[in-house]
Amino acid sequence: MSNVHEKILSPEINRKGRFAFVIPVYNHAGTVAQVIRRTQALGFPVFVVNDGSTDNTRDEIKDIKDIRIIGHKKNMGKGAALMSGFAAAAVEADWAITIDADGQHYPEDALNLIAAIPSGARAIIVGTREGMVGKHVPWTSRFGRKFSNFWVRLSGGPVLSDSQSGMRIYPLPEAIVLPTRAQRFQFEVEILVQAKRKGLPVLETPVRVVYSPDGSRISHFRPFVDFIRNSLTFTRLIFTRIFSLH
Repeated sequence: MSNVHEKILSPEINRKGRFAFVIPVYNHAGTVAQVIRRTQALGFPVFVVNDGSTDNTRDEIKDIKDIRIIGHKKNMGKGAALMSGFAAAAVEADWAITIDADGQHYPEDALNLIAAIPSGARAIIVGTREGMVGKHVPWTSRFGRKFSNFWVRLSGGPVLSDSQSGMRIYPLPEAIVLPTRAQRFQFEVEILVQAKRKGLPVLETPVRVVYSPDGSRISHFRPFVDFIRNSLTFTRLIFTRIFSLH
């Protein structure tokens, strides 16, 4: 038995509950199969949400054994995909571990996230990406991280160093019932604010990240469009915060 599986079966991890991976996918045919297989090696159930991909994603994943595939007929956004994955995973798991399908995360770092869950507590654990410096890291990622961190705090959310990381652990069903409205990338920042407002702790722990030096990583983040959407989401959150104080 591998060291990874020995850790998975350790009493310390098992005492924290049942875990499942949720992987939202949109047009990542070139990386998703490898991400899934590395994730499966950890021994947890894997839920893959194909969010209306128009490339070869469906063919890449349809024959992978022992995964649950949830399909959206059209692209609904990362937030909608995560919520679909949460709803499916909640049937057999107490926690959802989310990772992106583009290969930037190390699935093995999920063990670090699990270890960061306080004993007997329910909390969102955000994987703070290390190595987010250098020319190989897109400027949109560096700027977006700082922009998001500032506005999450201003909106009444937690103080974090990487509020845009997609590698996280969410408690189920608590994450499902938070009053989030955003359905695309903005979901991942809004849920942090809503968690803080509802008294659900949000904690951080380091995880590794891979950015290809040649810039070959596929990202669906659109700087202008998603900047506008982020701004609208934060404006709504700030206004609701102000009104709640009166």
